[in-house]
Amino acid sequence: MPTTSNPPISTRYSEEIIRKRINDCPKLASLGRINQALRELVNSESSVSSQIAEIIRRDPSLTARLLRMVNSVYYGLSNSVSNIEEAIFFLGLRQIRELAMATPVIEEMGAFSHVTGRSPFPWKDLWAHSIGTAILTREILRALPITIDDDTDYLVGLLHNVGKVVMAHAFPEELEEICIHDFSTTGEVCQREVELIGMDHATIGALYLERHKMSEEIVIAVRHHNSPASAPRHQMFAAAVQVADSLVRHAGVHGGFEKIQPVPRDAWMRLDGWHILYGDDGPETKIARAAIDNTLPRLPQILSGLL
Repeated sequence: MPTTSNPPISTRYSEEIIRKRINDCPKLASLGRINQALRELVNSESSVSSQIAEIIRRDPSLTARLLRMVNSVYYGLSNSVSNIEEAIFFLGLRQIRELAMATPVIEEMGAFSHVTGRSPFPWKDLWAHSIGTAILTREILRALPITIDDDTDYLVGLLHNVGKVVMAHAFPEELEEICIHDFSTTGEVCQREVELIGMDHATIGALYLERHKMSEEIVIAVRHHNSPASAPRHQMFAAAVQVADSLVRHAGVHGGFEKIQPVPRDAWMRLDGWHILYGDDGPETKIARAAIDNTLPRLPQILSGLL
């Protein structure tokens, strides 16, 4: 049940102070160039596994995640995989590209999160939820008759909760207060954030990404991922993130900080995001449900190999 012992309080900070604190947060360099050399290679039709493996070897963190992931997902192999070329063969270029995007963001956010010197926030849970949402956002959008020729579909999911990382740096006391209470829905969490700070994590995250020159699609999707119907443009991205977020929570991969009641099966079909994507019962619904049913059971296993 939601906590009711603390009555709503008036907004604590002005917009000017909120923006100043956001501007004082460290910049994430990886947002501008997420392993560019590797991304170019995996997108090239002429690239070969040996070239990709050579770039991966230059990054110990990426190498470790790659081998952990392949041995976690393909745990039935008779021998564990210790060769990068073999790992590339088993995982495929799409998962290699996703790993290349997630690894530098996680590494930098991890360093970012330690700036405050505070320890109560379960960062690993946040990373798991962010990557899980990225994976499912991409699956959801792939089931639609639209073409996305870059990685926006993955990045909007990966970055949708970046506002919580910013809050840990800029508003740690308020975030701690939110973490100790129980909530029924993400909407209640956002309402409490507005009461304590003046903005919720989605708006704070969008302002942070906007300051660092991320694309309009990503900024708008992050800002409206809890209320995609209010997005002025790029509703599909915001809607897909909302549905993916709900699916990941249903799979037991929580948002990381706040305590929210479990999401029951098919609850995502009642969300605004689902209706934006598929209508009442559009022809893509069966495709979407098949993709979800295929990916969701494997999600915890995939994430265990990444973190």
